[in-house]
Amino acid sequence: MLVVFLGFLALGTWQVKRLFWKLDLIERVDRRVHAAPVAAPGPAIWPSITADSHEYLHVHTAGTYLYSQTARVQAVTIYGSGYWLLTPLRAADGTIILINRGYIATGAHDVKEGASDGPAEVSGLLRISERGGGFLRHNDPAADRWFSRDVQAIADVRKLSNVAPYFVDVDAASNGSAQQDGRATARAAGEPIGGLTVIAFPNNHLVYALTWYGLALMTAGAGFWVMRDEKRRRAARSDQESNNGKQG
Repeated sequence: MLVVFLGFLALGTWQVKRLFWKLDLIERVDRRVHAAPVAAPGPAIWPSITADSHEYLHVHTAGTYLYSQTARVQAVTIYGSGYWLLTPLRAADGTIILINRGYIATGAHDVKEGASDGPAEVSGLLRISERGGGFLRHNDPAADRWFSRDVQAIADVRKLSNVAPYFVDVDAASNGSAQQDGRATARAAGEPIGGLTVIAFPNNHLVYALTWYGLALMTAGAGFWVMRDEKRRRAARSDQESNNGKQG
């Protein structure tokens, strides 16, 4: 019981540490999202980019959209099922960033489909590449079917080089993305709807901590009851043996 008690106590303490880690993460992400946009990280910083250090960083960049290289990635949003439109943006220095121009409904045609390359200024949230595919569905590069925004795989299929290891979710005000007040019209016209990034961090660590501590307390209580009961039994046996000795 002592081992079990210490185990539950350790699990509860671990969840408390996780709770403070999660609260710190939420605070850091909130600061990044609502901060003024900064220049998108360049090649010198690419090797050091991680989810902890850069995800949801508010960035801006400019360049030329390569509309003919757009990839459609299956998506489910508040507007229903459809696709994210990931279009390469080539900067003046030749580097490329995949830009998630926003959501488009299933069956809708991208208004930029077949369009010539065009200049754009983009602001949005930096996102880390999603490798492999979605839940129970794997990307099929050969068929150009995508269930996750896998930057490297999409770049390889389109033979793009010097590509950033992240993509950017545009905000609603970016060039080439529908405005907040015109989304209904945009859906009908086939314009991508930006600003749909969902930021949610489940935080149940306090509940888990209380559960483990509660189990530890119950184990301690059970141990105390067992010890007290065993003590009473020993006392009863001792009294009985003493009485038998006197009678003998």
